[in-house]
Amino acid sequence: MRKKLYLANPYGFSKQTKTLLNEFIEIFNDLNVEVFEPFERTKPLTQQESEWAYDVARSNFHDLKECDCIFAIVNGNPPDEGVMVELGIAIALQKTIFLYRDDFRNCSDSNQYPLNLMLFLGLPKDDWEKYYFESLQDIKSNKKRFVEWAKNKPNKPSTF
Repeated sequence: MRKKLYLANPYGFSKQTKTLLNEFIEIFNDLNVEVFEPFERTKPLTQQESEWAYDVARSNFHDLKECDCIFAIVNGNPPDEGVMVELGIAIALQKTIFLYRDDFRNCSDSNQYPLNLMLFLGLPKDDWEKYYFESLQDIKSNKKRFVEWAKNKPNKPSTF
C-alpha cells in the first residue's frame, strides 16, 4: 500500500512559485508516495460562488487525517500561517512530520532550533535533524529519514 503524504505549502498562491511544487512531487512519486497537494485538491471548491473557504478548510483537515505524514514547506519569515496551522493539526493527530526550509533567514525563538520551538514537539527530540531538509537533495539522502519512511510499512510512533 502506498504511503500518503500531505504537502503543506504556500506555493499555490502564485503561478511562479507553483512550478516549484513539481520538483517535490516528482521526488515523492519516484518513491511511490501518493501526494495530497491542497491547492490542486481543493481547486473545484475555490471556484464556488460562496462559502468556499470553510469547505477548503474542511477538505484540508480531512486530507490531513487521511495521510500518513505531512511534508511542510516552511519558507518565509515567518512561515505561511496556513502551513503552520496544518502542522499544528498534524502534531495533534500524531502524524509523521517532515520540514523543508531552504530560506536562509533566521526564524527562531531559540538557538537550539531553526524554527519556532513548538514545531519540534512533533519531531524526535534527539534526531530531529533527520526530519528537517534544506535542499531537494536532502530529501533523497539516506542520511535523512524520508526515504526510509517512504519504503517502510509501519509509521514511526509518536514522540510525545
